Amino acid sequence: MTSTMADTPRSSSLERDAHRLNTRNRVDGHKIRPSDIAVGVIIGRSSEFFDFFVYAIASVLVFPSLLFPYVDRLTGTLYAFAIFALAFIARPIGAMVFLWIDERHGRGVKLTIAIFLLGLSTAAMAFVPSFEQAGQTAAWLLALFRLGQGFAQGGTWDGLPALLNLNAPETHRGWYAMVPQLGAPVGLIVAAGVFAYLLITLEEADFLSWGWRYPFFVAFVINVVALFARLRLISTPEFRKLYESRELQPSPIRDLFGDEWRTIVLGAFAPLASFALFHLVTVFPLSWVTLTGQDSPIRFLMIEIVGGLVGLGAVILSGLIADRIGRRRLLGWSAIGIAIFACAGPLILDIGPGGEWAYMIVGFILLGLSFGQSSGVVNGSFSAKHRYTGAGTTATASWFIGAAFAPLAALFLASRFGPLAVGGYLLSGAACTLLALYLNREWGRKSA
Repeated sequence: MTSTMADTPRSSSLERDAHRLNTRNRVDGHKIRPSDIAVGVIIGRSSEFFDFFVYAIASVLVFPSLLFPYVDRLTGTLYAFAIFALAFIARPIGAMVFLWIDERHGRGVKLTIAIFLLGLSTAAMAFVPSFEQAGQTAAWLLALFRLGQGFAQGGTWDGLPALLNLNAPETHRGWYAMVPQLGAPVGLIVAAGVFAYLLITLEEADFLSWGWRYPFFVAFVINVVALFARLRLISTPEFRKLYESRELQPSPIRDLFGDEWRTIVLGAFAPLASFALFHLVTVFPLSWVTLTGQDSPIRFLMIEIVGGLVGLGAVILSGLIADRIGRRRLLGWSAIGIAIFACAGPLILDIGPGGEWAYMIVGFILLGLSFGQSSGVVNGSFSAKHRYTGAGTTATASWFIGAAFAPLAALFLASRFGPLAVGGYLLSGAACTLLALYLNREWGRKSA
């Protein structure tokens, strides 16, 4: 399978540059360690989540008035959240197309195309005109660029979390499993910080006219930096060795579903509690407090930044706890905690500033503990030949099921039936996680 190696004609020039850097480091006696892989993984995931949160925040603060001024603000936000869902619909299609590119042209070529497309789609959003300038065409352009984001996102799976897990010490698998998840709070903190700064320093008219566009340009630069960091790692001898042993090679989708359909189903549903909570402490509360006039966007973005820092600490803590009690047990207990939070949390959010702080801090603690170990908790059940494609497929399915329509559903339910209805939505995610973990254990016993 050497045709897809970093030094072949079918590799990208950036990948070949990264390979030469690795070769020079080898000569100098520097060997790629798990910590090196961890840094690359964090950079890559942070860039992806920065793109995610830049769009999510703009969906609340900008797009309703920019693109949908002819409807009330609640309806405009629901329209923006509907466009938000398009990326998750396009992602599975992109995953299949980029899998074909991976098989025929190599992972470096695939990543280069995918990340440049992701960055260009995000940067293109900065040029979206207003409704006054282009009418309905403006919303259609935003939808097109959002589809481009999702399509490109389907090609950003690089197998680095699997490489990190396979290179991690046996007694610290939980610790290294949480490393890719650090990208989410980091991306949130940076995105919320950029928007808060713009809101503080600009007049509202200037922010809505041109200020909001800057974060989308920043996203492109961050993606380019992340691309080289990831290419450097997939061109390492460690990655090559696992590729040649078929542990990080793509496998045909038909064979994957034929051989491992149970693992795919369980892997898709196991993280639903954390994925549902993910949106209910990041995207939904900003929209809810902004629409109901409970708080200013600037102040609530500051709360989200603090919450992101708490979530960052909780993700790190999840690695320590998982190494003591096991990843599956931690995910199960976290799902129970999320179910309890679902019964009271949405009501707390509605009682003023103190309730907002309580909702966000408790929510981010639970999110960090669960999300920190949710990625691939079932993926260890994949056979070596399906590990790479199986892990990417379950991640894509999980985000589609648990994340695509979460902001839209939560805001719709809260506006029609009150915040407690959002708790019911979150409770269903917790139930799915507990059921998936139970079935995974039972099926594992029967096959043993």
